[in-house]
Parts: sequence; C-alpha cells; structure tokens
Amino acid sequence: MTSLTIHDHPSPNFGARRGGVRPDMVVLHYTAMALAHEACARLCAPEFEVSAHYLIDETGSIYRLVDENDRAWHAGAGQWGDVTDVNSHSIGIELSNTGTTPFAAAQMNALEALLADILARHAIAPERVIGHSDMAPSRKIDPGARFDWRRLARQGLSVWPEVQRVSAVCQASFDAALDAFGYAPCQTPDARLKAFRDRFRGCDDGPLDGYDVAMAQNLAARFPVDRRDVNT
Repeated sequence: MTSLTIHDHPSPNFGARRGGVRPDMVVLHYTAMALAHEACARLCAPEFEVSAHYLIDETGSIYRLVDENDRAWHAGAGQWGDVTDVNSHSIGIELSNTGTTPFAAAQMNALEALLADILARHAIAPERVIGHSDMAPSRKIDPGARFDWRRLARQGLSVWPEVQRVSAVCQASFDAALDAFGYAPCQTPDARLKAFRDRFRGCDDGPLDGYDVAMAQNLAARFPVDRRDVNT
C-alpha cells in the first residue's frame, strides 16, 4: 500500500463540528472539474462556501484542506441512516476526476492509504465509507459508476454484497433493505436505484430486478446501519 505523504493547503471554509461529535463516517466525492488545481482553488475560495478535508489529484498527491477536527463543507443536504448533519459526522475526500473517466491507479493507491489511516485512527467501520450519492441520491451522482468500490472492499475499506441467489422482484423489499443499510430517503425511487447501481453494478440500467433486491438484502443483513448516532 502507498506510503502516506500529505501536503497542507488550508481552506478557510470550515467550522466546528456541531455538538462536539467525532467523525464516524467518510464521504467520497469527485470534483467534476478537469484540473486538480482548479478544484483546489474552488474548495479554498471563501465565496463558494465549499470544502473537503482532503483532495487527491491524479498523480496520487494528497492535500489536506481542512483539519479532521473541524467540520468541512462537502456533504450538504442529505442523510445516512439517522444522521442528517453529515458534515459534522464525516470526513470528506475529493478525488480529482470529471466523473467520465476511470480513476488513476496512483490516485486509488493514495486513497487506499489515506482511508486505511483514517479508519484506524477513528475506529470507523468500512460500511461507513459511503459516496456522496449514497447520502443524497436525488441530487448527487459522485463518485459515480466509474469508481472502483469493489477494490476498496477487497482491502477492507468498504463493503460489497455477497449474493448466493436472486430474490423476487419487490420494490417494497428493495426499499426496506436500502433503508436498513443506510440509504437516504428519496421521493423518487429511481434516484435511489441509480445510486445503488452506480455503486454496486456499474452502468446497469433498466427496471428493478431480482439481483438488485438480493444485493440490497445481503448488505442490509450484514451491515445494518448504526442508528445510535444523534444529530445536533
């Protein structure tokens, strides 16, 4: 695994974690910008009021923009399990990528090293490493279908379904499993299905099928979301 070298590039866009909570999840993003230095400038510009704790460029260089003790402004409105103030509960990592290309090998190596360090220091379970689209499926699509979640799962840095059989197609069963796993409520079921498929099935489309239901039920059974967290 890549050794961890971090460059400090402070952003003014942060605040205190509300209620003194400690980070218990990680949210992954892509920048949706062509160049890492442009994304860094945006994340550090006061007028845009956005930031993240870390930015990783295509070469694998890691930039710390906000101290982990502070609340970066990366998640916005959304929810994971019962947590609605995701910014206070999370560490945000931005990956320089437009969302239309594969993530560079050096970038993924750096992400794995950073995630391993964060999860160990904060005792964060791998199922609490999520994408922006997981917590806000109606408005966000990052890190998108090109991101290799299975690779992270192999390293114990995320989770992956283990499906032995295909379940019956049932929207209610699928929705209940997504709720139990932690997915944010959404008024449009298609948005949650897309977020789920982007993460676990790549670019598959079409109506809900038995494989979707089986994967969701497996994840819900093995990794039910921790609902002990309270928002402040």
